[in-house]
Amino acid sequence: MNQPEKDEDLDIERLRKQVSEIRTIAASEDGSRQQKPEVVELNDFAKRVASQYRDEKFSPAIMKGMFRLVDFLMLFLVGSIVNFSYLRDTNVLLWYMPIVAGGAALSVLFLQLADCYQIPVLRNPRLALGRIVGAWALAFAAMALTLFFFKSSESFSRFWFAGWFIAGSAYLLPERMLLAWGLRRWLRNGVLERRAVIVCGGRPAQELIRSLEDQPDNDIRILGVFDDRLDRRSPELVAGYPKLGTVAELVEFVRLARVDMLIISLPMTAEKRILDLLRKLWILPVDIRIAAHASKLKFRPRAYSHVGRTAMLDVFDKPITDWDSVAKRIFDIFFSLVAIALLWPVMLGAALAVKLSSKGPIIFKQKRHGFNNEIINVFKFRSMYTDLGDPTAANAVTKGDPRVTRVGRFIRKSSIDELPQFFNVLKGDLSLVGPRPHAVLAQSHDRIYADIVEGYFARHRVKPGVTGWAQINGWRGEIDTDEKIKFRTAFDLHYIENWSLLFDLKILFMTPFRLLNTENAY
Repeated sequence: MNQPEKDEDLDIERLRKQVSEIRTIAASEDGSRQQKPEVVELNDFAKRVASQYRDEKFSPAIMKGMFRLVDFLMLFLVGSIVNFSYLRDTNVLLWYMPIVAGGAALSVLFLQLADCYQIPVLRNPRLALGRIVGAWALAFAAMALTLFFFKSSESFSRFWFAGWFIAGSAYLLPERMLLAWGLRRWLRNGVLERRAVIVCGGRPAQELIRSLEDQPDNDIRILGVFDDRLDRRSPELVAGYPKLGTVAELVEFVRLARVDMLIISLPMTAEKRILDLLRKLWILPVDIRIAAHASKLKFRPRAYSHVGRTAMLDVFDKPITDWDSVAKRIFDIFFSLVAIALLWPVMLGAALAVKLSSKGPIIFKQKRHGFNNEIINVFKFRSMYTDLGDPTAANAVTKGDPRVTRVGRFIRKSSIDELPQFFNVLKGDLSLVGPRPHAVLAQSHDRIYADIVEGYFARHRVKPGVTGWAQINGWRGEIDTDEKIKFRTAFDLHYIENWSLLFDLKILFMTPFRLLNTENAY
């Protein structure tokens, strides 16, 4: 290893360590003394741009996974049809099925290893026809070799084997052409793309944009540039893209538009400025990258990733994305339906008690912060007198609060008032497990939580939950001190950084036992 490589490793490692400290500072006791993110209203032009990108879109990773699944099912179907057409014997058909399934799985594996599911290859299949046919042939060679070693090759028809290979080829080649046509259409219409914003303008941004645009197979759509500088180093138009506002406005822009990635176009030597930007931006649910295309350092593969052929230093990743988000959604729906099936008598009893004990609706809707700071309506059984209700939660409920009904005290203490939130989960506003959603005006000592804890809104990088890591560790109920919201935020950030389905399962099954502690629930 030569000296430049050592210097590069030290620089990158130091930057990574300083970036990781940003998370710690956010929930530390000194967090309130850190610089608060400036709250500004987005300018009208940027609002119009953001409104064009409000719609959901397909994730390229999800789409590629679906392509693999379709290939497996279709190759299995083709093999089964050839099998049935030639043999027609039910017992023999069942004997062949494991081989058909294994062959289809091997084919998808070899196609994956040959990079046949990369977007550029899918868009231009003519350049990869040899790889596609080669991967299909290798799968058959692997099957033949396996049958030979197990001395089972004589049990299978060579005519069927050859017929499946020909029929599979007849499926794969036209399918790739049709898929390429669909992909080009989806990319053109914005259905399948990654939306990026460039942070900091000037010459580095111009070079970055040109580097990305020189790659016709790129799935990146640049929405614009944000920069605090107002001098000639940051013109209003950068490589044909408008400057949409300041970095403070960028935070609001990301909350309005469906942005996937922020790319900081600053040289690695501008370490202090990069860290200042990250302290403002890490709260957002997006991937954050530092462009390394113009760096004179020759980065090693472990140090960076690529956007197309453009090198990027990975700083923050959006939590719970792609197939993880699909798995979490299935988890939420399944266990919410189980909970509703088991707890409907309790919910019915609570509804009757609320209705009979005081005038007003059974369900109370409260506006709270959801994913990416969006405002959602959270359902609860009404626990207060209707004329004394506090939809904004500007005044927190305290012990012996006269606004709470007799039934309300019981359902709040036992958390039965939260059970309607299972329907929020089915709607998609909440997750079963995640940071608890706080009311939009929730505060402690006349200060909103964001003024107490720097990085408070980083809790909203994932969907809020019915239960959470902070709650099962005892941080539930009234927030009457700064330390309580700081500790809640710290536990929430720990959950986000360490999420897994097993972690969710652990929290879910610990929740009923932790609810027995009602000390802070009023």
